[in-house]
Amino acid sequence: MTLIRFRSKALLALLFGVLPACSAATAASVPPAPPPIAPASEADIEFLTGMIHHHAQALVMAGWAASHGASESIQVLSERIIVSQRDEIGLIELWLGDRGVEPPALAEMVPTATAGGMVHDHEALMPGMLTPEEMAGLDAARAVDFDRLFLTYMIQHHQGALDMVDTLFATDGGGVDDTTYKFASDTFADQGSEIDRMQRMLAALTASQQ
Repeated sequence: MTLIRFRSKALLALLFGVLPACSAATAASVPPAPPPIAPASEADIEFLTGMIHHHAQALVMAGWAASHGASESIQVLSERIIVSQRDEIGLIELWLGDRGVEPPALAEMVPTATAGGMVHDHEALMPGMLTPEEMAGLDAARAVDFDRLFLTYMIQHHQGALDMVDTLFATDGGGVDDTTYKFASDTFADQGSEIDRMQRMLAALTASQQ
């Protein structure tokens, strides 16, 4: 009987020694909860929501290149704009959704963007965006005339995006969020670089027509 009690105690000790270790191992395998998402500033929300509207018009403009007889270089540039700005819209939509903000529906904006009707503060076109007359003129142009107008207007459009970044960083609480700061900084660098490229393309096109 003494031997049996000893073995029982040893078994219980073994069990109680193993179970906490198993529990600790199980707890260690559970990934930690993600940190809470910081609330967004109104400046960041307005900037990123506005960028979806801004990009919508650029997508329409770039989408015309293939059907309007644009040169190969313009079509390559346009495709790059379409890919990059669609990706950026997707990132913005995720950022807004994570913060409980309903992003504007891109499909609903395209007809308005085609008409040049995207507004800022419900009164004026957002920085750099084309008026209805300018959009109609670009849509009517073909071949080299399209190339010239496209470069002229897309430079204007990109410059508007840079102005939006400047406004964001000049606004109290704007660009404090890490994602917004990176997006705005990348926009300034990437679109600034594309402006330089398009200016060179426009200068070469103008020289070839003289």
